[in-house]
Amino acid sequence: MSTVAQRKIHNAADFGKVGLVIGGDSAERQVSLDGGKAVGAALARNAVDYSVYDGPMPLFEAIHRGEIDRVFNLIHGPDGEDGSLQGALQLMKVPVTGADLPSSALTMDKIRSKWVWERNGINTPPFEYFGPNDQAYGRALERFDLPVFVKPTGLGSSIGISKVSDAGDLEEAVNLARRYGDTVIIEASITGGEYFAGVLERLTLPLIRIETPREFYDYEAKYESDDTSYFCPCGLPAEIESGLREMSLKAFDILGTSGWGRVDFLLDEAGIPWFLEVNTTPGMTDHSLVPQAAAQLGIGFDELVWRILETSL
Repeated sequence: MSTVAQRKIHNAADFGKVGLVIGGDSAERQVSLDGGKAVGAALARNAVDYSVYDGPMPLFEAIHRGEIDRVFNLIHGPDGEDGSLQGALQLMKVPVTGADLPSSALTMDKIRSKWVWERNGINTPPFEYFGPNDQAYGRALERFDLPVFVKPTGLGSSIGISKVSDAGDLEEAVNLARRYGDTVIIEASITGGEYFAGVLERLTLPLIRIETPREFYDYEAKYESDDTSYFCPCGLPAEIESGLREMSLKAFDILGTSGWGRVDFLLDEAGIPWFLEVNTTPGMTDHSLVPQAAAQLGIGFDELVWRILETSL
C-alpha cells in the first residue's frame, strides 16, 4: 500500500503565480464556486501567490498578459474536466493540476470509459446507450430488470441522473438526462454499498462508504443534505479494503488518469466491486470526499491543496 510521500516543493514562491480557475458555465458551476472559496483560502494560508478566474476565458487573457505560471483547475464538468481546458493550456505551455487532455476527455465520457474498463477486465454495471435520434429505450428494459439508472454521458455531481423503478417513468428520466447532452445511458442497477477511493499521485486514500436515506447518492445527498452519513474508516476488513484500493488505482490507471482524482464504485452483496466512474477534478467543498479521506492519513485541507498543486509539476 502506498504511503504519504514527502512534499516535492517546500517554498511557495517556487510555484510562481497560480491561476485558480473556478465556476465556468456547466451545471456544476455552484459546486465549483463553493470549492473554490475553500481552495483559495487554503492557498492564501500556504502563502501561495494566486489569483481567481471565473471560467477559462479570463484565465487565458491573464496568461496572455504573462500573469500566470501554472493553473489550479477546479472547474467541474464541461470546459474544465473534459480535456478542453487541458488542451488549451497544453498549447500555451502552462502546467495545470490533474489529468491531461486525453484522459480528461475519456473519463468524462461514461460510455467510452466503461468500454475501456470492460475491455480490460474491470467490472462496470452493464448498460445501453442512446444517441440523439435513438428513442428505442425499451431495449434496455428488455435487457435489465427494474430499477435502472438513467444518466447523461458527460456530467458529474449526479446532475441529470434518475433511478427508475417504474417503466412509465423512463421517458421522463431520459428527457431530464438529455437536458445535459444528446446521448444518455441506461444502466443496470447493482445492489450494494457505495464506496469512493480518492487518489493523490500514487497514493490511494482510505475508502469512504456513504449511506443516504435518499434513493441514491444524488446531488442533494452530496451537497445539500445533512442526512448523508460518511464512514471513513469504511468498516471493511483491512485486507479487503487494501485489495479494493489497489483495484481502484488500477481502474484509475487504465483510463490514463494522473495527478489526483476519485474513483467511485459499488460493492455488491458477494463482495464484487462494480466501477462507476473516475472524477478527475473532484469536489473540494465541506461535504466533499477526497478531503475527508485525506484527513484519515493526517493530510489536512491546506496540505491537500498544496499536494494537488504539486500535481501541476
